[in-house]
Amino acid sequence: MRANSETVGATTVPTTAGNVSIDPARAARLAALREAAAEVFATMVGVIVVPETTDFPVLAYVTGVLGITGAMNAVFTLRCSEAAAIKIASKMLAVSAEEAAQQKFDAIGEVCNMVAGHFKHKIGFGDKCMLTVPTVVTGGNYRIHSLAAVERLEFPVLYEGEPLWLALDIRQ
Repeated sequence: MRANSETVGATTVPTTAGNVSIDPARAARLAALREAAAEVFATMVGVIVVPETTDFPVLAYVTGVLGITGAMNAVFTLRCSEAAAIKIASKMLAVSAEEAAQQKFDAIGEVCNMVAGHFKHKIGFGDKCMLTVPTVVTGGNYRIHSLAAVERLEFPVLYEGEPLWLALDIRQ
């Protein structure tokens, strides 16, 4: 079963049902992505992200995008508010929020890089895939379409009370 969502401007409303059964391979990929995200946030950002089980819209102003190519072709995205991006940069760099505001885009790109890299290692594709340079999109008037996605893994987490959406669009 494929999860669907539409990103329009800065608001994304997932259309997945909460308790849909999924095949074991998909469940393993989703678990690996969740674990990779939790471990990166705990290690690099110094906080525990809390998995969220309810679907809710994310008012994203900052979206990090990173490609995975090779044995798996996919696009990883992390969407968050500007406030969350600044908090992430502040924690990662151990600097004030004022200083972090200047580094928020680099921090979001680096988190994308680390989560995607950790994910590919967890599923056994460590040296069989390469990562693209992260791109960070800001603002509220954009659409992101992943062409030819066969499978979408998407889930929210709460980071210090701020919702973040992580997604992986996989093409085979």
